[in-house]
Amino acid sequence: MNFDQFAFHPQIKAGIASAGYSTPTPIQLQTIPPILNGHDVLGLAQTGTGKTAAFALPILQRLVKGPRGRLRALILSPTRELAEQTHVAIKALGRQTGLRSLTLYGGVSQLPQVKGLRAGSEIAVACPGRLLDLLGQREVNLDAIEVLVLDEADQMFDMGFLPSIRRILAALPARRQTLLFSATMPPEIRSLATEMLHNPVTVEIDALRPVDTVSHALYPVVQDRKTEMLLNLLDQTDTRQVLVFTRTKHRAKKLAGQLVKAGLSATSLQGNLSQNRRQEAMDSFRSGRVKVLVATDIAARGIDVSKISHVINFDMPDTAEAYTHRTGRTGRMTQLGTAISLVTVDDLPMVRTIERLMGHSLERCEMDGFEPAPAAFHAPAPAPARQNPPRGAQPRSRRSFSNRSRGYTPRSGRQAEHA
Repeated sequence: MNFDQFAFHPQIKAGIASAGYSTPTPIQLQTIPPILNGHDVLGLAQTGTGKTAAFALPILQRLVKGPRGRLRALILSPTRELAEQTHVAIKALGRQTGLRSLTLYGGVSQLPQVKGLRAGSEIAVACPGRLLDLLGQREVNLDAIEVLVLDEADQMFDMGFLPSIRRILAALPARRQTLLFSATMPPEIRSLATEMLHNPVTVEIDALRPVDTVSHALYPVVQDRKTEMLLNLLDQTDTRQVLVFTRTKHRAKKLAGQLVKAGLSATSLQGNLSQNRRQEAMDSFRSGRVKVLVATDIAARGIDVSKISHVINFDMPDTAEAYTHRTGRTGRMTQLGTAISLVTVDDLPMVRTIERLMGHSLERCEMDGFEPAPAAFHAPAPAPARQNPPRGAQPRSRRSFSNRSRGYTPRSGRQAEHA
C-alpha cells in the first residue's frame, strides 16, 4: 500500500517521493480520503505518527488547481517551533506546486511576515497571538480561507489559547473545511470539536497510548544525584540525538550548562530564549552539531528530529498524557527509540498512572553506585489492559546498569567523544 491510491496531483507526488514517503501511516490512511472529499475531520493520534502530512497533502491537493495570490489555508499551531516544522514540511511536499507557505508568530519582526502576506502566500502556519495582532492591524485577510487546521489542539488549551481561537474563528468564513488534530481528547477539545466541526469524520488511532516503537525504562534516584546519574547514562549508553526533559525553564538552562561543563555537546530550549536563540538551538540539534537538547514540555512542542534515539525524563511529567508527548519524540515513523525516566520516591504515583495508561508495567532498572531502590519501586501497579510490553519494547534485564550484557555500549571518555 502506497500513496498512489490517493491519486494526488503529479506535482504533489513528486514532493512525496522527494520527502522519502512510501507507505502511509494509519492516521494518514484513514484521514486523507475524507479530507480529500471535503469532510471536516477530527484526528486523534499519538505524537510522531505522521499527522502533519495527513493534513498537508490534502491541502496541497485542494489548492494546487485553484486561484493563487490569496490566503486560502490557515494552520494554527501552539508554538513557534511546531509552526516552523509544519511550514518546512509543506514546503518540501509542495515544492513542485508553486504554492507559497509562510509562518506567523511572535518573538521576531513582523515585517517579513507582512511582506509575505502582501506577496500573496496561499498557506499560513500561525500562532494565535501574532495572527490576532496582524488581524488587528488589518495586515492579514481571512475572507478567502477554505481550510482551517487546528494542530496539536490539546496543547493549545494547555497554553490558554481558547479565547484567541474563538476570536480567530469569528473572523473566518462560515463555509470552510475544518480539521482538528490532537494527541489527546480532553473535555475542552470535545466541546470545541462539537462547536466548530460540521458532521466530522472522527479517526482515533490509539491516541493516548505511547507509540509501540519505544522501549521504556525507570531508574530510581534521589533528587540531588540526578545530574550524576544522567551523566553516567549519557556516558555509558550508545546514543544518537538525546532529548532531556526538565520541569522548569531555570532547570533546563542550568542542566544544559552542567552538561557542557562536563564536556558534552549540549544546549537548552526554553521559553526565556529569544526566537533567534531558540532557532539556533533547534538548528544545532537538528543538524547534529549538538547532541543533547535539554527542554521543557512547552518549548519542546514541534521538535521533529528523526535521529532522536533517546528521550530522558530528568524530571517526571505532571500527567500521563505529557509522558506520551515526551516519549513520542523518539521512535518516530516506525523507527526504534528508548525512553528513560529518573524516578524519585515522590514520582511513584505518576509512574502508576502512566502504567495504567499504557496497559503494562514499565521496566525497573538500577545503576551501580547509586542507592538501592526502595521496595515500592519494584512493585508496579496491576495493569488493567495489555500485560505484555508493546511491540518493539523488549524488556531489559533488571541487573545493574553497568552490566554490558544488557546491550549498552560504554564509551571510553566523554571528552574524546565531544572534542
